[in-house]
Amino acid sequence: QVQLVESGGGLVQAGGSLRLSCAASGRTFSSYGMGWFRQAPGKEREFVADLSWSGGNTVYADSVKGRFTISRDNAKNTVYLQMNSLKPEDTAVYYCAARLRGYVGYEFWGQGTQVTVSS
Repeated sequence: QVQLVESGGGLVQAGGSLRLSCAASGRTFSSYGMGWFRQAPGKEREFVADLSWSGGNTVYADSVKGRFTISRDNAKNTVYLQMNSLKPEDTAVYYCAARLRGYVGYEFWGQGTQVTVSS
């Protein structure tokens, strides 16, 4: 089992920045690729970003490319999502997720953290 706990959400004005953190416990964190997803009210959960277990490969949704950066610190068992130039349409609950090395499906999910961007 891998337990994931997100933090860092909050209320920010458009154009501002936030950094989300996701702390992992349980099995070897470095064996897992990590992803961030988000779900806005009335919408389906959508992919935001992914970082490979090695940290060498990243993938971003087109809607956040150039504004968001995913990173990890394996020594701290933590993955981050730096969000810059935030827009009201970025408002959502943000979730982190873990997928075992070599797999594309996410096996473990956090409970989410709310991000609200005011215009």
